[in-house]
Amino acid sequence: MLRSEQKKNKKRKSKIPSTNLSFEQEDSLPELDDSEKLNKKQALKKDPYVNTSFLPDKQRDELIAEKREIFRSEWLQEQERIKNEEITVAFSYWDGSGHRYSVSCKKGDSISTFLEKSKLVAHQIRGANVENLMFIKEDLIIPHHYTFYDFIVNKVRGKSGPLFNFTAYEDIRLVNDATVEKQDSHVGKICERHWYERNKHIFPANRWELYNPELTYGPYTIKDKPPK
Repeated sequence: MLRSEQKKNKKRKSKIPSTNLSFEQEDSLPELDDSEKLNKKQALKKDPYVNTSFLPDKQRDELIAEKREIFRSEWLQEQERIKNEEITVAFSYWDGSGHRYSVSCKKGDSISTFLEKSKLVAHQIRGANVENLMFIKEDLIIPHHYTFYDFIVNKVRGKSGPLFNFTAYEDIRLVNDATVEKQDSHVGKICERHWYERNKHIFPANRWELYNPELTYGPYTIKDKPPK
């Protein structure tokens, strides 16, 4: 009898559902079916009517960078083409009076290269060192490292005329009213440094000053008249 009652008690206990849940059971979540997954994906899609151009877009940024590089390459090629264009530069060897010459250069040539070439056509400076030569354009002393291209592409203005035109014109101060502004470019001058140091207090050398790219020279004005 005792054994049979023990067996019955065991069966009753086995039928009572367990109320204890494991941590694994608490943490587990039911998996979404395919329809629920599809709905969630659709909810995350961009609205085609919303402007999202301000949002990060790797593919768009790569495309923009690629186009910029193409434009940059084309621009550099165009600048090289301009630098290789030939120009005829008129100049006067200046020792108190003008001695007119001209020489062929490239727009990309530096003033130093131009002075070297000018020695081949102007016999007065054939034996001079380039470092002892000065190039004056529109009353500005142009340092040797600048190129014609620097002035041409930027349409740079000087004190008495444009610095980007190197063709030959007469100096208006010697043939017209020196106080009237003109748009013509005046022929550049080459002089030796020792001549300038001796005559920098006399017209026209007293108007010459070192070119400064930071300065804006404004309208072309000429206050000094040549001596009669």
